[in-house]
Amino acid sequence: MNLKQNIEEIVNKHLPDESHFIVDIQVIEKGNKPQVKILIDADSGLSIDSCAKVSRSVGEEIEAKNLMPEAYVLEVSSPGLDYPLASRRQYAKNVGRKLRVTLLEGKEIEGELMAVEQTEIKLKIKVKEKGKKAAEQEISVPLDQIKKSIVLVSFK
Repeated sequence: MNLKQNIEEIVNKHLPDESHFIVDIQVIEKGNKPQVKILIDADSGLSIDSCAKVSRSVGEEIEAKNLMPEAYVLEVSSPGLDYPLASRRQYAKNVGRKLRVTLLEGKEIEGELMAVEQTEIKLKIKVKEKGKKAAEQEISVPLDQIKKSIVLVSFK
């Protein structure tokens, strides 16, 4: 088991409950001190207290197991709106929001996320034909064809 897998196992053990989940873990070895960046989220919103508790517990266990013998920087936070969606749970949390989806083939699609199925998402997109008003259409996008999905923030 490598360092990232060890840290992932530790983080999973210290998540407050089943509604919390790991989005990403990065171990960055450049610079004076290595950095451990842990992104977590929750189905109904993540609190700063949850991040602080996970940070304390994970830091104590990393030190107890001597996984990082030298000084390091530990950062536990939420992914933020500009971080690409990576898991079905993240998509489910954003149903009803507008997404920009980049497909593996390079095509970009913007639409409202309507549903998340086992292997695909459903988007409501606007299709404009020449000389006609834009019409809404629901399309399915297979999850394995998505390169990147970003939540678009609306200030209306």
